[in-house]
Amino acid sequence: MKVHFLNQPTTRREFLATTSAAGFYAAFSHLIPSYAWAEAAASTQTHSLSIAREDFVVNGQTGSAVTVNGSVPGPLLRFREGDEAVIQVTNKLQETTSIHWHGILLPPQMDGVPGVSFAGIKPEETFTYRFPVKQSGTYWYHSHSGGQELEGLYGPLIIDPRQPEPVKYDREFVVLLSDWSFMNPMTMIAKLKKQSSYFNYQKRTFSDFVSHIKANGFGPTVKDRIQWGKMRMDPTDLSDVTGATYTYLMNGFSPEANWTGVFKKGDRVRLRFIAAGAMTIFDVSIPGLKMKVFQADGQYIQPVEVEEFRIGPGETYDVIVELKDDKPYTVFAETLDRSGYALGTLATKPGLKGDVPQRRKRAVRTMDDMGMAMEDMPGMAMGGVKHGPDTHGPGNSAVPEETKSRLSEPGVGLENSNRPVLVYSDLQALKPYEDQRTPHREIELHLTGNMERYMWSIDGKKYSDAPAQILFRYGERLRITFVNDTMMEHPMHLHGMWMHLENGKGKLLPRKHTVIVKPAERLSVLVTADALGEWALHCHLLIHMEMGMFRVVRVAKS
Repeated sequence: MKVHFLNQPTTRREFLATTSAAGFYAAFSHLIPSYAWAEAAASTQTHSLSIAREDFVVNGQTGSAVTVNGSVPGPLLRFREGDEAVIQVTNKLQETTSIHWHGILLPPQMDGVPGVSFAGIKPEETFTYRFPVKQSGTYWYHSHSGGQELEGLYGPLIIDPRQPEPVKYDREFVVLLSDWSFMNPMTMIAKLKKQSSYFNYQKRTFSDFVSHIKANGFGPTVKDRIQWGKMRMDPTDLSDVTGATYTYLMNGFSPEANWTGVFKKGDRVRLRFIAAGAMTIFDVSIPGLKMKVFQADGQYIQPVEVEEFRIGPGETYDVIVELKDDKPYTVFAETLDRSGYALGTLATKPGLKGDVPQRRKRAVRTMDDMGMAMEDMPGMAMGGVKHGPDTHGPGNSAVPEETKSRLSEPGVGLENSNRPVLVYSDLQALKPYEDQRTPHREIELHLTGNMERYMWSIDGKKYSDAPAQILFRYGERLRITFVNDTMMEHPMHLHGMWMHLENGKGKLLPRKHTVIVKPAERLSVLVTADALGEWALHCHLLIHMEMGMFRVVRVAKS
């Protein structure tokens, strides 16, 4: 079958001709994927991809990127449910590479994780991925080799359903969010190893101390500072890597470059949001518009109308917006730590810009995030589960006194929002899931870390020190309970199988492949072990995974 990469040369030329930044765009437009310039086109079965290293220009500065078919992000791959996907990947790098098809159910040898069930693609080699397409929805792909994902090796993947969709819309756009740094990934890791707060330029100051005294009183403020000091933690440490080094991109465009999706007045537009940031959690809004969320991680849910949602690395959300006016609307993706944002525009013609929202003040961690069961500490909610005696050794620098479900909480920085924000307890499947069995057993996994050493782990053990694989018995139904002993969010991703998020929706639990586990949270998912082989389970913050928060799950017949 013929290969289509959605090239739209006329549209691109028209765009360059009508924008005041034409000269700037011309300098780097060859590295912008074609789907960023136009609506998605028809599906294909076969694709050929070439991975190489090329110059990448962001805001006039040139860096070295890992590209797919010459672009960052890579080209949109589109298939149809029920077809067979054939993807030929050629490695033009000087090191081994790989592509993982995030959220896709496939044979383990096609999953693309070197060292698990795949050897990797060596320089000048071509590897052919071949697998049946068993699902539909919005997904993406990325490297699972070293820091290549951080350097640009990622792209969107859409699977069109065989059956009519439960929503109607006039046009669609991919909105792929990512983070870009001119700093080499190994340099970035080295700086974090020497000083975990290296990129945090938003620490508390003396003026913060004074304002907290005025708000909370001298005694509680001093007690709060002492407690944080004992824990050797910084309540402003929201993101390990921040806008101090990152430029945040939307479909490969910086905020200054302003990606634009063109619509007609009255359109119902589908936006396929993909969180491809290596180390960034985004809060997404479109000021002046309500968003109807109808898909989470490629799976249909009961529509939820919100004005903002949080999306972590690995997650996808599909929304419908109704554009009743012909004015430009700003698509705004602010980082969790408020150190920067990705930005684009929905407009009736290229070159228009909407108002840019004012960035919100950086939040701070609370006693809830520490899991401290102290009645005299302001803001502490009681009723959690006490932590057991196992402190997980030197791989875990602090143990919360208690952990609890936080599914109904929007997350740090969104607690006092005056607009509707999506929370995990909102998610509800359209129809009952197939396997309604009671779990046969439960596996409890503690997400652990030591910020002073800058190491991340599960149950206090880095992947390199892990005692064994996690065994799933083929066909069993089990519960995995993630217990976050750390003060950072961890988007946990399971390869090869769905996770049903236990959020109180009974027979309509939502299916997800990635779940954000908040600090001091207990979050449970149900899994049917229906995929024989070895599969990765890891935090999708790239450096957390590289530093050890990674395990291999083995599904085997007993």
